[in-house]
Amino acid sequence: MSTHDHSEEHHTGLRVYGAVCLTLFVLTAVTVYITKFDFGDMNIVVAMIIASIKAGIVALYFMHLKFEDKLTWIYALYPLFLLFLLIGFTIIETFTRVPVIR
Repeated sequence: MSTHDHSEEHHTGLRVYGAVCLTLFVLTAVTVYITKFDFGDMNIVVAMIIASIKAGIVALYFMHLKFEDKLTWIYALYPLFLLFLLIGFTIIETFTRVPVIR
């Protein structure tokens, strides 16, 4: 029994899933390829940006978030907002910390 009350069915074809799979493979290859370069302190940032793009693609297509209503989008994006808030405050605190000299 389905709890969704969608008036229309959304079917994603094999061609779209193939393109999504190919995109994820390419992004994984890009992630592996960029490990050969030294970005200094930005290494983790570059890797996390690519990982976030891949996570977004998975959420949109494999979790069918692309076809959901606005309330479901709010529930999906709210934890990301909290994560960015937590990371942002941590970065601000780290860079504005006054060293203690003893």
